[in-house]
Amino acid sequence: MTPPDYEYLRKLLKDHSGLDLSADKQYLIESRLLPLARKCGVPGIGELVQKMKGGSSSIIAQVVEAMTTNETFFFRDKVPFEHFRDTIMPEALKARANRKSIRIWCAAGSTGQEPYSLAMSLKEMGAALAGWRVEIIATDLSTEVLEKSKSGVYSQFEVQRGLPIQLLVKYFKQNGELWQISPELRAMVQHRQLNLLHDFSQLGTFDVIFCRNVLIYFDQETKINIFGRLAKVMEGDGFLVLGAAETVVGLTDVFKPFPDKRGLYRPSGGRAASPLGAGSMPKIAAMAGR
Repeated sequence: MTPPDYEYLRKLLKDHSGLDLSADKQYLIESRLLPLARKCGVPGIGELVQKMKGGSSSIIAQVVEAMTTNETFFFRDKVPFEHFRDTIMPEALKARANRKSIRIWCAAGSTGQEPYSLAMSLKEMGAALAGWRVEIIATDLSTEVLEKSKSGVYSQFEVQRGLPIQLLVKYFKQNGELWQISPELRAMVQHRQLNLLHDFSQLGTFDVIFCRNVLIYFDQETKINIFGRLAKVMEGDGFLVLGAAETVVGLTDVFKPFPDKRGLYRPSGGRAASPLGAGSMPKIAAMAGR
């Protein structure tokens, strides 16, 4: 791969996905794009670049997808899900007692392990959520990973990573060497293709936003912009959950850290929660605790 080809790819990825690659990441591009080049019937990355320069929107989309598909697994890092169970949901149940509805957004939901981990956490709350409307929106730039998430089908290797055996037995059905999450949990998650660089106000407002392990790939200006737009779609008493290597500190004052809870943040403004979910709850929602 020539230096001009690398610079072209860096700029293309920054413009299309926000991915900000440093000058020493050629190995990452080669590991992700050489298999794609072979799939497209060309011998190398240089030829792939020529096709993109020739206006092949299909190959551009495949390149962006190959470079932005990141690793995920069930209950990844554990701590955010402990925050969800022990802090976020108890406070949300009190704050939303009148309207009995909660909206959760998993930005960069990837192949579904995060939104389904949240769905399982909600189901494990049992009677506490009886009669509540709980909606989980999972978005991702990649249509390929969204399709996998919709199917809810995972390999033996994938379900062994982070998923407690009791939850596997309770919420999954085995089919040969594959496991599929139950229809009831799949119905709790809605999927949308979305680029975080673009406007996402059409999603409505949320009580909880999980935006983990994606902002680390953006430059500072892009992070600040996204934080500002996240604050605008969050209820004034909502919660933002970031990855272990991500923070708002030193970047923006629209969110403030939650005391003694790593990776957990709240809006700094005083915007009140919408009464009875007015305007923020779309027609399609899953009933939890049934």
